[in-house]
Formats: sequence, structure tokens, C-alpha cells
Amino acid sequence: MYERILFVCTGNTCRSPMAEGLFRKLAEREGLKMEVRSAGVAAWNGSPISKHSADILQEKGITDKLTSSAVTEDTVAWADLILTMTMGHKQQLIRRYPEAVDIAYTLKEFAEDDPAVTEAIARRQKLHTELQIKQALGEPVTKAEQEELQQAEAGLPGFDIADPYGGDRRTYQRSADEIEAYLMKLIRKLSQM
Repeated sequence: MYERILFVCTGNTCRSPMAEGLFRKLAEREGLKMEVRSAGVAAWNGSPISKHSADILQEKGITDKLTSSAVTEDTVAWADLILTMTMGHKQQLIRRYPEAVDIAYTLKEFAEDDPAVTEAIARRQKLHTELQIKQALGEPVTKAEQEELQQAEAGLPGFDIADPYGGDRRTYQRSADEIEAYLMKLIRKLSQM
């Protein structure tokens, strides 16, 4: 069971704070006792979240005073599960903190509930981890191994939550709706664990 979830995006001002606030509210409603935080791979500690993100959260009854935080070794160590907003965030996080490789996913890939897709994700994750370990040990990755990983990735849907940064209110609302839809799937999955 996961007790501490960390949501990660770029600056921790748009997507991951919306995910944090929305998840906290949904988890409380469903009676799940979990701690939740958010951070950014390129965040400045203490910056305010975007006005549109704050407005959307407030309209949902979420009054938490959220400010940005940078991902640190301590936040990675704190988390049982790290859910990023994009594959790029996940890759950047794992490059910086290789110890997170087994607990870092995009929100969409972890919350996915289609059995065929989840099986393909697990296969891709296993291949990716094996190749990262080989590289870390200084062993060469063969062309066949690279092709196998590319084939595993080719059949998967996109796992990125669109970045609303700089967009209008509707852009932020679409992002919040997408995040909330996957958070509902996440809540169902966590409730069954």
C-alpha cells in the first residue's frame, strides 16, 4: 500500500499542485489516509502557484495554500510513489535520483486500467530498467536491445498531461479535467490494493 505520494511537474506551479490538491480532496472523500505532496524538477522553492491553478482548486473547494517546491533527495526518499506529469519529468527524475526507478511513473501510466496497456507498460518498464542498469555498470547496450525497447514503446499510448503554462483559463481547465480523470482512476486502483 502506498502512503506517501509525490506529484511532479516542471515548475510545480500548474499541473502537480493541481494534482496534489485534487488528489488530497478525492482521497479524503474516499476515506483513503495518504500523505500527498508535489514538487518540480525545475522549481523555485516558495513561488506561488499559477493564478489559474489556484482559481480552479478554489472552485473545487480546495483552500490549501500551495507554493512551489523543488524535487530533492529528501522528497524522493519521503515518497512511496512518485507520479510525474510527463515521461520527460520521469526520465529527468530517474537520471537525478536513480533510486526512484522502481517508484516513479507518469500519472497516466500508473493509473491506467486497461489490462493490455498495463501489461505493455510493465514490459517496457522492465526493459528500460534493465538497460539503465547496464549503462550504469558501463556495459554496452546492443542495437537489438535498443530496438526491443523502441518496439515496446511504439505500441503504447501517450502518457503526458499537456502543459497549460502560459495558456488561458480554458487551457488550465482542460489540464485540470485530464488530471482529475486520471486521479479518479488512481483512487480506484489504490482502493483495491
